[in-house]
Amino acid sequence: MEDQVLEPVPSLPRLNEPAPDFEADSTVGRIRLSDFRGKWVVMYSHPADFTPVCTTEFMAFSRRKAEFDALNTQLLGLSIDSVFSHLAWVNAIREKFGEHTPFPIIADLDMHVSRLYGMIHPKAATTQAVRALFIIDPQGILRLMIYYPMTTGRNIDEVLRVLKSLQTVDQYQVNTGANWQPGDPVIVSPPKTVEGLEERRGEAGLECKDWYFCTRKL
Repeated sequence: MEDQVLEPVPSLPRLNEPAPDFEADSTVGRIRLSDFRGKWVVMYSHPADFTPVCTTEFMAFSRRKAEFDALNTQLLGLSIDSVFSHLAWVNAIREKFGEHTPFPIIADLDMHVSRLYGMIHPKAATTQAVRALFIIDPQGILRLMIYYPMTTGRNIDEVLRVLKSLQTVDQYQVNTGANWQPGDPVIVSPPKTVEGLEERRGEAGLECKDWYFCTRKL
């Protein structure tokens, strides 16, 4: 029996490590990911222009752009289509739906960025990027990755919720629980030493259910 030859598996970006930098054409000209250093970045891919699910997502992100702006966040779209295709699609969305797309869409014809970020899943499609979404912090560190099937559109409320959570975690050095929303109590990391455990007993402003589970209001 002949040995089976396996295709090489591309390395994927990893959380809490620098997001791979790249330079690419887009609907606003040539851009680099590092151009947006100092801002949060939400970069998301879609399988193809002129497809219905992708159209709903681009309109949804466009309608919420002011909320992303308020969070010092740059939106970036991407697909394996040309700039000309992107421009025609953006124009069609504006003509047919009355929606303007006010953020860059990356043209990734050579699949360089898609492969760099692990967006090509052969079992889904070999010539389209799956619905991947990445959040990158102002220091260029990758903080979140979400992959969706091609059939299912993203929830913009959840993207905003996670973004607000990450910013809160960084500012206050806390954690956020399931379904957390701004204004909800945050979770304080459990103590790691006996000394820390004793200090925790008298700490003001905490609500503790057990030694490891304490919350507080910001």
